[in-house]
Amino acid sequence: MQVLDTTIANVSIPTIAGDLGVSADQGTWIITSFAVANGVSVPLTGWLMQRYGVVRTFVFSVLMFTIASFLCGVAWSLPSLIFFRVLQGAVSGPMIPGSQALLISLFPPEKKGTALAIWSMTTLVAPIAGPILGGYISDNYPWPWIFLINLPVGLFCAAICWRFLKTRETPTRKLAIDKVGLALLFVWVGALQIMLDKGKDLDWFESTPIVVMAIVTAISFAAWLIWELGEKQPIVDLSLFKSRNFAIGTLALCLGYAVFFGNVVLMPLWLQTQVNYTATWAGLVAAPSGVVAVLISPLIGRFMGRYDARWFASASFFFFAVSYFMRAGYTADSSFMAFVIPLLVQGVAMGMFFVAMLTISLDRLPAHRVPAASGLNNFLRITGGSFATSLTTTYWDRREALHQSRLVESVTPYDPAFQSAMTQLHSLGLNDQSAAATLMRGVIGQGYLLSSLDIFYFSGWVALLLIPLCWIVRKPAGGGGAVAAAD
Repeated sequence: MQVLDTTIANVSIPTIAGDLGVSADQGTWIITSFAVANGVSVPLTGWLMQRYGVVRTFVFSVLMFTIASFLCGVAWSLPSLIFFRVLQGAVSGPMIPGSQALLISLFPPEKKGTALAIWSMTTLVAPIAGPILGGYISDNYPWPWIFLINLPVGLFCAAICWRFLKTRETPTRKLAIDKVGLALLFVWVGALQIMLDKGKDLDWFESTPIVVMAIVTAISFAAWLIWELGEKQPIVDLSLFKSRNFAIGTLALCLGYAVFFGNVVLMPLWLQTQVNYTATWAGLVAAPSGVVAVLISPLIGRFMGRYDARWFASASFFFFAVSYFMRAGYTADSSFMAFVIPLLVQGVAMGMFFVAMLTISLDRLPAHRVPAASGLNNFLRITGGSFATSLTTTYWDRREALHQSRLVESVTPYDPAFQSAMTQLHSLGLNDQSAAATLMRGVIGQGYLLSSLDIFYFSGWVALLLIPLCWIVRKPAGGGGAVAAAD
C-alpha cells in the first residue's frame, strides 16, 4: 500500500485537480507533500523502533496510514488533501523498514533470503502497478477511491499483525530526542524534496525559489551532518557507514534503483504523450515485468543462502543493462509486444536486485541495528528515486529540444522528402498551415523518441558500470539472510 501510494496518484493529478477546481501545476503538490513528509519520517525508523518496539511502531504506522488514506479520500479541497497527504507520508515512514526488520527477526537464517525476496516484490512491482491502478480508477471511478481502497487492506493488516506479532515485541529503551538533529533533518529533506519536485516546472536554477531551496538544502545538510556526527544519541545513526558492506551496498542499491525508477517514470510518460497509449495500456506494457519478478523472486531467495549474493547482484545489473539496451532499439511504430519484451528481461533483474543488495547491505549487522540501517537504506533509496525522476524528465525534454533543432534543419521547402510529404497531406485535404503543423508534430515525436533512446543507452551503461561495486564488498555471511551472523 505504501509504495503503491507513491505512484498511484501521479496519473490521476489532472482528474483530481479538475474536480477540486485547481490547475494541474497546483495539483502536483499532492505528490510533493507526500514525498517530503515520507522522506523525513523514514530515517527516524531506527529511533522510533528502539524507543517503542518494532511491532508496536509498525502496527501503529499501518493503522495511522489507513486512517490518513481515509481522510485523503474524503478531502473537500486542495489544502485539506495536501494536509492529509502530509499526514499520510509522515505516518507511513516506518512501514517499509519496519517490515524488513520484522522479517529478518522472525525467520530463521536459512529462510531469510526467501522472506526478503518475497518482500522485495512489493517495492519493485508496486511502482509499476500504481499507474495502472491509478489510471483505471481515474477512468472508471471517482478519484477518492485511489485512497479509499487502502481501508480494508490496512485494517486487516493492522489487526493480523497485532494479533500474531505482539508477543514478539522487541526490547525498548528510553532515548532522548535529538531535537536539533530532527529539526535540521526536516529542513534539509523538505527543501531538497521541494527542489526536486518543482525544479523542472520552474526551470531549475533560472528560478529564484529553486536557488533558495538549493542554498537552504546545502547549509542545513552541512549543519545536520556536523551535528549528528558529534551527537551521542543522534536521530539518524550515521556510524552505520563504517560498515563497508552497508556503505557500498547502499550506494549500489541507490544508484541501481535510481536508474530503474527513472525508466519506470519515462516509459509511461513517453507512451502516453508521444505514442498515443492510454494510461491503462501504458501500464499494461510494464505489467508483465512485474509478473516475472513475482515468479522469480522466491526461487532467487531460496538459492541466495547457497551461493554468493554478489553473483546475484552482478546478474541483476547485467539483466537491467540488457533490458535498457534492448529498449534503445524502439521505434515510433513499435508493436505492443516489442515494447513488452525488454521489460520481461527487466523482470528477471527485478527478481534478483533487491534481495541481493539487501543481503549485502545488512550483512553482519547486529539485530538491534537493523531497523536503523533499514530506515537509512530506504531513505537514501527513496531520495535516489526522487533525483532520478527530476533528472530524467528534465534531460528528456532538453535532449528532445536538441534533436528537434537538428531535425528541423533538414526540413526545408526545397527538400524533396518535405515536398513529397506536403503533397500527400494536401491530397488528404489539409491546407499549407495544417500540413506544416502535422509535419512539425511528427518532428517533435521523433525528437522525443531519440531523446528516449539516449536515456536508454545511458541507463544501460550505468547498470554495467555498477557491477564492479558488487565485488568491492566482503562476501556476505551464509544463510541467505542479511543478518544471519547476528543471530
